[in-house]
Amino acid sequence: MSSVSEYFSGLFGGIKSLLTGMRITWGELWTKKITEQYPENRATLVIPDRFRGELTMPHDENNEHACTACGICQMNCPNGTIQVISRSIETEDGKKKKVLDKYIYDLGLCTFCNLCVITCPSDAIKFANTFENSLFTRSKLIEQLNRDGSKLREKKKEPKPVVGKPVAKAEVAVDSAAPAPAPSAPVQEVKEDKE
Repeated sequence: MSSVSEYFSGLFGGIKSLLTGMRITWGELWTKKITEQYPENRATLVIPDRFRGELTMPHDENNEHACTACGICQMNCPNGTIQVISRSIETEDGKKKKVLDKYIYDLGLCTFCNLCVITCPSDAIKFANTFENSLFTRSKLIEQLNRDGSKLREKKKEPKPVVGKPVAKAEVAVDSAAPAPAPSAPVQEVKEDKE
């Protein structure tokens, strides 16, 4: 008799589970749909600012970038997506300086972890929120981020202020205000014990 009761309890348990699932399905059938009609809605499509689509290197109007070719982004990339190729030049002072020759980025290998952007000391790279990166060949996913003929943005040299002789605070107060009386030294009385 116990096997018959187990059979019917299992049967009714299954039916109850089926009806619970169907109740959820029936409720979802009538909720408002939020499907984006892409690509018809490209004009009104809103992509969040924090979305990481592809790595870019911003250049200004003079074709200058901020990359110093330090290679920190390449060292922190977990799967070798970035390749920084640099060369050494001699400056006018006779010093050797490393400059960026090519900045190669492989979009097909990128995991979009953002470690390269976070660790860049000069904020030379950033992620754009573009997402239409589908291509037919993988070789087209390899990009050179620095433009041809681009160079490092020079820091503006600010003129150093003229440093004069250091002036003590007491002298400044004397110069700017009426003459102050000279400070008097405390007088100590010395008592001698005569026996």
